[in-house]
Amino acid sequence: MASIISQCSLDVLRQAAENLKSGGLVAFPTETVYGIGADAENQEAISRMYNVKNRPADHPVIVHIADLDEVDYWAKEIPDYAIALMRDYWPGPMTLLLHRTAKAEDFVTGNQEIVGLRIPAHTVAINLIQEFKKVGGHGIAAPSANRYGAVSPTDAQAVQSELQEYLEPRDQILDGGPSLVGVESTIIDCTKANPSILRPGAITAEMIEHSTGIIVAEPDDVKIRVSGSHKQHYAPKAKVVVANSAGQGEGLIAMSDIETPAGVIRLASPRTIEEYARTLYAALRDGDTKGLQTINITPPQGDGLALAIRDRINRAASQS
Repeated sequence: MASIISQCSLDVLRQAAENLKSGGLVAFPTETVYGIGADAENQEAISRMYNVKNRPADHPVIVHIADLDEVDYWAKEIPDYAIALMRDYWPGPMTLLLHRTAKAEDFVTGNQEIVGLRIPAHTVAINLIQEFKKVGGHGIAAPSANRYGAVSPTDAQAVQSELQEYLEPRDQILDGGPSLVGVESTIIDCTKANPSILRPGAITAEMIEHSTGIIVAEPDDVKIRVSGSHKQHYAPKAKVVVANSAGQGEGLIAMSDIETPAGVIRLASPRTIEEYARTLYAALRDGDTKGLQTINITPPQGDGLALAIRDRINRAASQS
């Protein structure tokens, strides 16, 4: 069973980087959720990572890189507006889809001609990726550290609980505390004249337009496969219902100004949109731990991050 490493010193991260380089898997924290990482150029390691996650082979993974110098290794024909976004919001919860170079092979891109890149904003993550670069690595492919379609983990204990039976003894789980954002990165298609959002997150359309001076376009009819795009995703074992109330013995997630009916099990009472994002996944997992059959969720209102939260809730509630 892969062990949790809580003291993530530079020596520990250097050893984890060497483990990645030799084909091991390393789960690590980011500001969004925890990821399960593999060398983005090691097909065997990527294949094992897919097996651990039970992830479809045609579903691409995001490559996490150390710095802007690595962008040209993976991507080409990079528009000026994408460079503006990198400078303004990296490190941060933003993934850019770009035309791939030959270095981004099919086993990373899901046989698509684009590659997703991100620089995370978590001390453990960025130091791990920098140590990986020192041992000759160019990027860590890291989807969320959970079984495909399940709730993303926001702490190391959730990773171990979900994946321990699938990981090898040499694999590692780095503990960097709870994720501070709590929902996955915004995915932005940068392969066309105007950027478009394919997965909402903490980087909003307004922020993109402010950075680039370009209007964010609606996604076109050409379907690009991206992480978290399946209709049913982020789902606990319990049935998720989008509702303003809950019945006896059911769970409830709602803003703190909504009262808890008698006999209802309150799973989260966030006071802000940011707290809602940070606590949502942990609350869903808590509902499963408590053995609840139904979790009722009252989604937050508004745009920006609230839009991303509603996206995750609606996918968790989908029955197909």
